[in-house]
Amino acid sequence: MSINVCILNYKSGNVGSVYNMIRYMGYECHISNEEKYLNDATHIILPGVGSFKNAMKKINSSIPIKKLEKEVLIKKKPFLGICVGMQVLAERGNEFGLEKGLGWIKGEVNILKSNKLPLPHICWNSVEVYNKSELTKSLENTNDFYFVHSYKFEVENKKEINAFTEYGEKFCSILNKGNIFGVQFHPEKSQKSGMILIKNFLNFKND
Repeated sequence: MSINVCILNYKSGNVGSVYNMIRYMGYECHISNEEKYLNDATHIILPGVGSFKNAMKKINSSIPIKKLEKEVLIKKKPFLGICVGMQVLAERGNEFGLEKGLGWIKGEVNILKSNKLPLPHICWNSVEVYNKSELTKSLENTNDFYFVHSYKFEVENKKEINAFTEYGEKFCSILNKGNIFGVQFHPEKSQKSGMILIKNFLNFKND
């Protein structure tokens, strides 16, 4: 089966950069929130930048949530959330006030305890693999990824955490629950390591 990627666009993500990387890698890809493209997609990506609250407001107003949940939660299509796109998988976020998330992964989003290091966390940083998954294949703990964030996803079930990163404290940088994946960093800006991770995601098939 050929790979067909749908990148969701709610005006709060680096959709162009994600699209360009996937097209450069030779895969079919569309930027769309239309149900037709969600239906035809084999893989779905939700990029994200900005605050949890603002992202959720835009998601709720521009993305057909029921259709998305049917494709991801019922049909079990592989899904990847990037940065805030990972955080909104939580039950709730506490950035600029309490906001309800998609609730696909138990836990909540809180400010990163950076131990006097500057926020936002903007730099290249490494990931420490905690639980291996399809997403971490061929990725050593020394590989660097590009981060831009001030908040972290406190995942309730530690078995759903694939990797940690340290910046003042350890926080979840890769998560996985079945066909649902999330990364706190930006693979589309992480050069070779990012391409390896995206390829791992696109090669994932939910049996």
